[in-house]
Amino acid sequence: MKTILMKCCVSAVFLLLAACGLGQGQQHSQDEYQPATEVNKESVAPLTVELMDTKGAKVGKATFTEEKNGVRIKVEAEGLIPGRHGFHIHEIGKCEVPDFKTAGGHFNPYDRKHGFKNPKGPHGGDLPNLEADKRGKINAETFASLVTLAEGKPNSLLDVDGSSLVIHAGPDDYETDPAGNSGDRVICGVITK
Repeated sequence: MKTILMKCCVSAVFLLLAACGLGQGQQHSQDEYQPATEVNKESVAPLTVELMDTKGAKVGKATFTEEKNGVRIKVEAEGLIPGRHGFHIHEIGKCEVPDFKTAGGHFNPYDRKHGFKNPKGPHGGDLPNLEADKRGKINAETFASLVTLAEGKPNSLLDVDGSSLVIHAGPDDYETDPAGNSGDRVICGVITK
């Protein structure tokens, strides 16, 4: 029984090597046999978005970096009231002062309801609240797992009409549809290449 089992194992190994082309005397370089690593197939350059207030003055920037399972967003802004502020990606790449309503509603490619606490949510553009310090400054980083910078995908921030990053006057309650009762839009930036 051991002999039969051994022959089967050896045969299986030879078949595997033959299928890979190794049993036919082919030469392969050392580099071809490096261990596989996770690679993001999308080659997307990071984007920097300028942020402006309701008067059109530049008040900060955000950097978007494509990663394996979403987009990392680093935001720096000033001129806010100290405390928590709703933070969302909106569906249209337009930030017209003074109210930024041209940015449309939240980016919502999956047709969900608003909020992390909502059983039918969240929107693709829902992000955690930001905390402005006592000087009204924000320096934060978050991760958006439901969006991509890769063009041509249904959840791409770089679709035909683009998208915008918006900071609101008040905190998001993470459940009230459509915007978490987060108040006026006070800072906006167009997400574009």
